[in-house]
Amino acid sequence: MTQRRWIGSGSTFERDIGYSRAVVCGDWVFFSGTTGFDYATMAIADDVVAQATQCVHNVEAALAEAGCTLADVVRVRYLLPDAADFEPCWPVLRAAFGAARPAATMMAVGLADPRMKIEIEVTALRGAGAATPPPA
Repeated sequence: MTQRRWIGSGSTFERDIGYSRAVVCGDWVFFSGTTGFDYATMAIADDVVAQATQCVHNVEAALAEAGCTLADVVRVRYLLPDAADFEPCWPVLRAAFGAARPAATMMAVGLADPRMKIEIEVTALRGAGAATPPPA
């Protein structure tokens, strides 16, 4: 039987709403949407690129706790209230996920807090790190 393990970030949202940053089931790791909040201070930048950078930092920290790296990400969803904010984030996202080349979707949606400009949700498979370079 596969054991389930929960990973938390210390975010007050997790406590108040009742969810985990990530759930590990065997070699699969399923992540909740992760925003640009610095969960230690619960501060968030005004700039979408700064938020994207913090999102990646938050995802990377949870990946490490699950025994994974960004290279193990096989699926990513980008959620933004303003679709025009997506392109400025591309360099940050390419630096984080470009080697793994996960399946990806971007959706323009409303987010829970008007300060949030981007939310990133990933699924990872431990040990799935890119073995061969993806096509250009």
